[in-house]
Amino acid sequence: MNSSPPPDVWSAWLLHRRHANDPQFDRRVRTATARYADRVLDAARLSAGMTLVDLGAGDGLVGLRAIERTAGALRVLMTDISLPLLDAARARAAQAGVLASCEFLHCAADALAPIADATADAATARATLAYVADKAAALRECHRILRPGGRLSLAEPIFQDEALAASALRSAVAARPADSADDFLPLLHRWKAAQFPDTPERIAANPTVNFSERDLLSLVHGAGFRDVHVELHLDVTYGAVTCWDVFLDTAPHPLAPTLREILTRDFTGDEGARFERIMRPIVESGNAVTTDRIAYVSATKPPG
Repeated sequence: MNSSPPPDVWSAWLLHRRHANDPQFDRRVRTATARYADRVLDAARLSAGMTLVDLGAGDGLVGLRAIERTAGALRVLMTDISLPLLDAARARAAQAGVLASCEFLHCAADALAPIADATADAATARATLAYVADKAAALRECHRILRPGGRLSLAEPIFQDEALAASALRSAVAARPADSADDFLPLLHRWKAAQFPDTPERIAANPTVNFSERDLLSLVHGAGFRDVHVELHLDVTYGAVTCWDVFLDTAPHPLAPTLREILTRDFTGDEGARFERIMRPIVESGNAVTTDRIAYVSATKPPG
């Protein structure tokens, strides 16, 4: 009997689990990500006639927005390791009537072999390098494909603080007195530890959380870029999700389970009920806190 192919976590998250298949929350997410994309494109300094390579293009957000901003006078190469996402990007490009301006390449960000040396004017990535184990290799590839004077522009989520918070919860649980009446703290830790590594060893080994914005600066500079500029944007919001079912069915990143999956897999029925009694009123009252940490990085390949 043939086994089923493994699920594509990238397309499953971007097309479904990021917004729990909820149209209203999806619109909110897309509004936010459009702002991120515009900031990336501002730093890319595109103009008509240029060639843009978008790494980890997903469903085409950055590339299609770049074409729109240049009135179609742009060639865009969209790369991704997910064939379903490349199909989604192709469908969106067809719907927008800009297929002729696009090329879709199935390759990883650290192995851009289909792209020749010094053929791109700009390279962009939004929430891509965070999931690449060898970030230095990916940045060397960007340097290779860019023409002299070409621009690099990135926007990457910084999840390190989430992992450190999970680790702090682990320590707090371990330090509790044996007769502690606080039965919620272990449940909170169990939730967070299922989505982010919670020990120094696991954090160091996980490419999604083992870097900071300062590491990105060093990596970009080390790849041979100049004029490296990094901005860390921290945004704390309340009530991003107020529907309990949406809260249960969203995942913070493609490699994380949803809260519903965690409750089903890792909690007893009584523990799940206890967790919901405490967390659900917080969510539905709009008092759940979300902190977004995004590092914007721009740089230039030296001329000549």
